[in-house]
Amino acid sequence: MLRGLVASRVTIVDVARAAGVSTSTASVALRGERGVSEATRERVAETAARLGYRVDHRARLLREHNPRAVGVTFSPAQSFHADVVEALYEAAAPAGVDLVLSAVTTSRGVADAVESLLRDRCSALVLVSPDVEGEVLAGWAASVPVVALASPLAVAGVATVATDERAGMALAVDHLVERGHREIVHLDGGDGVMTAQRAAGFRTAMRAHGLDPRVERGGTTEEAGIAAAERLLTASARPTAVVAYNDMAAIGLLLTLRASGIDVPGDLAVVGYDDTRTAALSTIGLTSVSQDPRALAEVALRRLATRADRDALRSSAVPGTSADPDRASDDATAEVGVVTIQPHLVARQTSGSSR
Repeated sequence: MLRGLVASRVTIVDVARAAGVSTSTASVALRGERGVSEATRERVAETAARLGYRVDHRARLLREHNPRAVGVTFSPAQSFHADVVEALYEAAAPAGVDLVLSAVTTSRGVADAVESLLRDRCSALVLVSPDVEGEVLAGWAASVPVVALASPLAVAGVATVATDERAGMALAVDHLVERGHREIVHLDGGDGVMTAQRAAGFRTAMRAHGLDPRVERGGTTEEAGIAAAERLLTASARPTAVVAYNDMAAIGLLLTLRASGIDVPGDLAVVGYDDTRTAALSTIGLTSVSQDPRALAEVALRRLATRADRDALRSSAVPGTSADPDRASDDATAEVGVVTIQPHLVARQTSGSSR
């Protein structure tokens, strides 16, 4: 088998597979850069020598002359991710940046999605809500500029662009309190990336009004909202309002309540999070917190431009972003760190008028 690999030109992918590491880790190890342990570096070097691996200078030159390809990982199952991807395309087009998409699914994790983008020689990465450890993220950032978008991660060497989640939940709670609600429940995101941040924001906002915060287990899908509605329908004491982790869970909750004869918002108000296209449909009319995907996308591309090699990516900076400067704290000259985008609330039928 080894003779066959040598005869057919060994690639970095072959070395990584034989050494039991990712392609990006193997690349970092062979270049002698920081981001991998000495033991891993030695194992990769030994494997490369054993397989007869030789650096493909033509491929390296091709990578160096393809600076506009930005890889994007996202989950097609999440409506918010689709909105972010569309916003990224809108922001990338004027700058001449090419996007390469790589989906994260139940059978394909973030690592697989990133490996695919690195094999496609993407010069930078935008990872939408990556469910990954900080060490792994730092490893990728050692190879190419990385932006973690809509993520709670704060990792050295990585730029993070995220919504102020506490402010977003405060908007939802304040809105409901102004309409007379006191018994408000938060349906959390279960294993969702921002679950802890949004739950903490809900608790803080409720206590600011002198109210008891009640958080129930939920999820990120319509099915999670349906399950929550079924629990509410059989509960002995029902709240007057629910703030869901995202629009998908809120819509599952909303439609189940309506189908069961519950008046929304008369009997129970519902507020979502993300302000997706579905939320705005006249048949849904979901009040929701907007994360402003356009602002997130534009700032993410600016961060990549400042993080990347000036000679390679300087022309991909997004000029004159439409993001409201009062709603985004961004040092355009910084290469890494956290940029926070301020959310806003879009009120529709599901929260109703003042009670």
